[in-house]
Amino acid sequence: MNENTTSLSDLRSTIDRIDRDLVALLAERVRCLDQVVAVKTRDKLPAAIPERVEEVVAHVRAQAEAKGMPPDLAELLWRRLIEWSIAYEEGRLNSHGS
Repeated sequence: MNENTTSLSDLRSTIDRIDRDLVALLAERVRCLDQVVAVKTRDKLPAAIPERVEEVVAHVRAQAEAKGMPPDLAELLWRRLIEWSIAYEEGRLNSHGS
């Protein structure tokens, strides 16, 4: 981000670009979940693996801190993302089991 950007319009444009990038990355993450479901179906694993959840949260907190983002915010966002992901996986795993 350009440090000299001072207009609200420019800042909003930057936020809009960041939001587009985030949506693209999250869409890629969801596509990856479909592959995770295939592996978990094959290996008969549950959607929720608590140790993995805590591992992901710990990594995200560390990455956030290293990038100057409040770790509590990162954890809040990721726990919600993980919660949604587990529900998504459970739905897909249940449809495979039917």
